Amino acid sequence: MLAIFGVVLLVLVGFWSPGARAQMQGQMLQSVGAGEGAVSIIAWAGYIERGETDKNYDWVTGFEKATGCRVQVKTAATSDEMVALMNEGGFDLVTASGDASNRLIRGERVQEVNLSLIPSWKTVDSRLQNAPWHTVGGKHFGVPYQWGSNVLMYNTKVFKTPPKSWSVVFVQQRLPDGKSNKGRVEAYDGPIYVADAALYLKYHKPELGIKDPYELTRKQFDASLNLLRQQRKIVNRYWHDAFIQIDDFINEGVVASSSWPFQVNLLKSKKQPVASTIPVEGATGWADTTMLHSDAPHPNCAYRWMEHSLNPKLQGDLAAWFGSVPAAPSACKGNALLGPKGCDTNGMGNFGKIAFWKTPVANCATQKECVPYHEWVTNYIAVIGGR
Repeated sequence: MLAIFGVVLLVLVGFWSPGARAQMQGQMLQSVGAGEGAVSIIAWAGYIERGETDKNYDWVTGFEKATGCRVQVKTAATSDEMVALMNEGGFDLVTASGDASNRLIRGERVQEVNLSLIPSWKTVDSRLQNAPWHTVGGKHFGVPYQWGSNVLMYNTKVFKTPPKSWSVVFVQQRLPDGKSNKGRVEAYDGPIYVADAALYLKYHKPELGIKDPYELTRKQFDASLNLLRQQRKIVNRYWHDAFIQIDDFINEGVVASSSWPFQVNLLKSKKQPVASTIPVEGATGWADTTMLHSDAPHPNCAYRWMEHSLNPKLQGDLAAWFGSVPAAPSACKGNALLGPKGCDTNGMGNFGKIAFWKTPVANCATQKECVPYHEWVTNYIAVIGGR
């Protein structure tokens, strides 16, 4: 019986794709074989478009026709949701931000990527090629996708000139229209938002000694929480769904909030009176990486998508759609949707000014010891709950 089982197993293995056999043996894919017919991707809203919202933005249909790999997308609203979904398994890829990518690497939920199978790697911005949020011990665990900053989105009828400070969403005050900001502002529904409060305090309370908004001593962390508790009294909603935030600006009287350029662009396309700015304190931001699950069921299609993701037209179209900056700078030239100055408008020159998302750890670089991420999670939940 065991002998028969062994023969059957060998036969089954013989019919498996090279990618499946390599994964069973714990190895990187060494060559891209025939596609498996599908690829499943966990992505931020607006990151994987097939022209359903706007026919001009479609970088899926052509890929499917060329490869036979049907793209299946699961939209995630926060990095924590992405990590949870990757822990569940069944997905091939995830467009992870820095506050998720290192957790996925440490948890062995993603695998090292064979860059020799991604010819367009050489087109990636040199500032991203060895970035610490996807490169560990000289090994690359993903392919850069897009990057950008979180922005302060505001109603231009209320603010005739751009707000100069994030204080309009942190501190109760009278806005330029003469009305209070209480109930008219929003905050991000994710523990990483503690860093936004820390960045604000770094500017306004230098005596706290904050050097990195993701590396906080107990005193600095508590000060950030106190600011967030103060903010809790004026917040209309803690947003994580981009489309609900869009509705809040249209129908619920919200006039200022941390946001992504994606919402700004969609609201502008709806002729809504909104604009965005990066205030004097600076901004947090994201540099997203397409990462391959350690047990990806469709590795050949996944590698085909990672190569496709660096296509200049995709990179430029996505940057125009989302308001982000391409990982491949060549996309900044000659893209009809992005325009000749699109990359500059989206912040190409702001790379050094952005505090990119990363997962807080106790063993930090700028302090003797920092508050780890699990405490960010529990304490931010308490803040949202009014405690």
